[in-house]
Amino acid sequence: MARAKGIKPMAQNRKAFHDYFVEERIECGMELHGTEVKSMRQGRMNLKESFAIVKDGEVLVCGMHISPYEQGNIFNTDPLRQKKLLLHKSQIRHLAQESGKMGYSLIPLQVYLKDGRFKLELGLCKGKKLHDKREDMAERDTKREIQRALRSKNRGEE
Repeated sequence: MARAKGIKPMAQNRKAFHDYFVEERIECGMELHGTEVKSMRQGRMNLKESFAIVKDGEVLVCGMHISPYEQGNIFNTDPLRQKKLLLHKSQIRHLAQESGKMGYSLIPLQVYLKDGRFKLELGLCKGKKLHDKREDMAERDTKREIQRALRSKNRGEE
């Protein structure tokens, strides 16, 4: 069976864009065990509370929930186990250096299939303060109001 070409999004972490400024994005592979792949192909994963850490020269994703495969057996893995990310050594060094700075975190932004293989987009993020979140919400509201006004004007209502 031939591998599917292209990119197919499987899961996104929308909360990350609300809570963080994304400074840098890095694509990395994931080391998966057994039935995790089948469960992920069904879209049974959650990135909401996940984060990544650099530990002993490896990048690990913590808190990423992959539901157990229903047709699996005793070899199903723990849904919240730490998953190793596949990156080059220079990328790992760079991420370790940057995430060590005050206020920076490594946050998984999305998981997608790329040419039949699971990839994770990891973001180097800086935390938002409360006033930053309020500014973003106000900006979104004004854009929404402008779009509504334009739509109603184009329809001839007014």
